[in-house]
Amino acid sequence: MNRRLSAFALPALLSGCATVPHAPAGPVEVQILAINDFHGNLEPPRNAIEVTLGDGAVAKVPAGGVAYLAGAAKSLRQGQKRSVTVSAGDMTGASPLVSALFLDEPSVAAMNLVGVDYNAVGNHEFDKGSAELLRMQAGGCEKHTPRVPCRVEPFGGARFRYLAANVTKQDGATLFPGTGIKDFGDVQIGFIGMTLKETATLVTPAGVAGLRFADEAATANAAVPALKAAGADAIVLLIHQGARTKGGYNDKNCPGLEGDILPILDRLDPAIGVVVSGHTHAAYICERARPGGGAPVLLTSAGRYGTLITDMRLTVDPVRGLVARKADNVIVQGEGFGEVALSNAARRFDADPGTKALVDRYVAAARPEAARVVGRLSGAATRKSDEDRESSAGNLIADAQLDAGRGVGAQIAFINSGGVRTDLTPGADGSLTFGDLFAMQPFGNNIVVKTLTGTQLKALLEQQFASGTNSAEQPNMLLPSRGFAFDYDLSRPAGERVVRMALDGRGIDPAARYRVAVNNFLASGGDNFTVLASGGEATDAGTDIDALEAYVRGGVTVPATDRVRDVTPR
Repeated sequence: MNRRLSAFALPALLSGCATVPHAPAGPVEVQILAINDFHGNLEPPRNAIEVTLGDGAVAKVPAGGVAYLAGAAKSLRQGQKRSVTVSAGDMTGASPLVSALFLDEPSVAAMNLVGVDYNAVGNHEFDKGSAELLRMQAGGCEKHTPRVPCRVEPFGGARFRYLAANVTKQDGATLFPGTGIKDFGDVQIGFIGMTLKETATLVTPAGVAGLRFADEAATANAAVPALKAAGADAIVLLIHQGARTKGGYNDKNCPGLEGDILPILDRLDPAIGVVVSGHTHAAYICERARPGGGAPVLLTSAGRYGTLITDMRLTVDPVRGLVARKADNVIVQGEGFGEVALSNAARRFDADPGTKALVDRYVAAARPEAARVVGRLSGAATRKSDEDRESSAGNLIADAQLDAGRGVGAQIAFINSGGVRTDLTPGADGSLTFGDLFAMQPFGNNIVVKTLTGTQLKALLEQQFASGTNSAEQPNMLLPSRGFAFDYDLSRPAGERVVRMALDGRGIDPAARYRVAVNNFLASGGDNFTVLASGGEATDAGTDIDALEAYVRGGVTVPATDRVRDVTPR
């Protein structure tokens, strides 16, 4: 029997036989290389990884760049008889201009060169809708977005397999296969891939219409029997959900481990011995004890943007299954930047020539648009929140969207804090380029102006602190445009935390109607702001990036952060 199985082969195989026989050859080593949250970072992202040296000093190592990632993967595979490369989601989406301008086609092509075998879908893979995501797998130039596909060259799609075990269509079938098996002849490794169940609240609802996102642990456990029957000797879960620790990038002690993935781990079938995670952009290698005892589960994450790659070694026995495992996060040392020079504190990898040529091709194609000067700014607008959870970058975007919506009656605008991706820092002469704007707002959302009553407006602001995953402990802030202000008190009960709202100095009338501008992600209820979905008289006001460009064209001053006040008693 041919034991080189794919996810597509599993149903047919299971209908014909129960198990796949093994030759008892004894334990063997399998290498798994893993990344997550690449987010289309083709060029080195100017990130540094801190390394503590033997004398206690800390060195900063420049990391990232997909050509270096491809070089690192190829170098780490050398001498390995059995190796598989995987990704735990958000490979694309919320990407820098060089990838996003071309619908992330170059990132998928680059990951083909990195040698990825499986990618579990993440929430950002759905940013442009499921039809466009299906194009990422299949290739082709069918147009699903305002941007034009195949602008630089034909797009052949992913040579790796997308996995989405917990994403089902209306007919009950999964959007992509849920599982896959990597067959090495003497052993087989089964993979289950999925996104977090809250994905529908994190992307534009229209983009995931008709899709259901099921419970992660229940879905993973349900996939185990079929993988075992198909001959999997060890099972690995690739999941776009994660954790955080207070330790360094490769600290195996995992101090302060916490996060939404932990209750998922506690419910997993013991047959799932390794979990490759993502979503939080944190880096960790942790052994997590199981509530029922037995071997702990190995939990890994390689941070973000291809700055790290996890090198796992599994010892797998065809009879006993997974008998040992170890892992390290390896820094993908890239190119020096600013005051961060190449360092002897980490291994250096050569850039892969083919991948570098791909990146150079798209950088050149994007350069004219990226370098175009579009306006001026008096200083840096930062996304870092102040003590009231307000940011100057968020306020700037809200102001731009208010101006864009004035023509259709907008009186107030909001931007979700997650919609502000980076600081906006002008050149020495105050100039801003289109590339600068796009880095801060890479989504290409439309601005929608809706009508809300004052009562609805109050209910909307209350959802910052109590709606879905939004809570008083972890508020999800809406940053307002100039002229609008509100105060909140987190000591009060849910539904009563917004204690003041004012527009141009006048209190909000519960019965009055207000025109509110937001991006289409929020307008359709994204980020758990479901009140906006019920707003009426929806009118389009153009795209977010066009609004921001128009706003800064004549030069603007960085807005103050004086619109939101936390009045919680201390």
